Amino acid sequence: MNDMLVCCSGLTKSYGAKPALDHVDLQLAPGKIIGLLGPNGSGKTTLIKILTGLLRQTEGSVAIDGKPIGPETKALVSYLPDRMYYAGWMKTKDMVNFFADFYPDFRRERAEAMCRALGIELDMRVKTMSKGTKEKLQLLLVMSRAAKLYLLDEPIAGVDPAARDFILQTILTNYSPESTVLISTHLIADIEPVLDEVIFLKEGRVVRHDSTDNIRGAEGKSVDEVFREVFRTIPMGGEWPC
Repeated sequence: MNDMLVCCSGLTKSYGAKPALDHVDLQLAPGKIIGLLGPNGSGKTTLIKILTGLLRQTEGSVAIDGKPIGPETKALVSYLPDRMYYAGWMKTKDMVNFFADFYPDFRRERAEAMCRALGIELDMRVKTMSKGTKEKLQLLLVMSRAAKLYLLDEPIAGVDPAARDFILQTILTNYSPESTVLISTHLIADIEPVLDEVIFLKEGRVVRHDSTDNIRGAEGKSVDEVFREVFRTIPMGGEWPC
């Protein structure tokens, strides 16, 4: 377990009587791009927020790089939330300056280069941007950090198909062998080509964690096809069929 970047043991988060995460045991190795997949309400965002330190678990333990969640782990994590949280009056250059001031591992030159490639002007105000442009800006800022763990919650949901290849390439080229990228998404077919592993979440439980090569080799189908079958056939509260 010592070589794992993320370790969760018995991780549980409850809101009232029903757990959003139910005794999750999970280990994530460095140097991987991992898809966190499941229907709405499966616990994906809850897991991501616990890893960021925005939520605290009800039971169990979680560690990043061998450290419990806290100030040390927050410095290792670069987080893309599923909604925009920047002020509309801010310009692109304000956001670049904010990240540069706040995060010691931020790579300004890389962020500005990606802005140019995407046609996002440094003097452009957030309130004038389309939803897709806002999401591109958020992603490039997050990926311009030299973090150990990138947590991306629906990074391509509002992005036009023409920009998705660029965004996936951005993810591929902006993390190191010591880093892990965890991507929560519903657009499995679009993101599948870059994934090394997938985690299927159902009602707060991990029902499958496997490499994409193993899934395609064993099933003879794409991850997207297997995902659709799994979530059609697993009964409520059931486990992955043997």
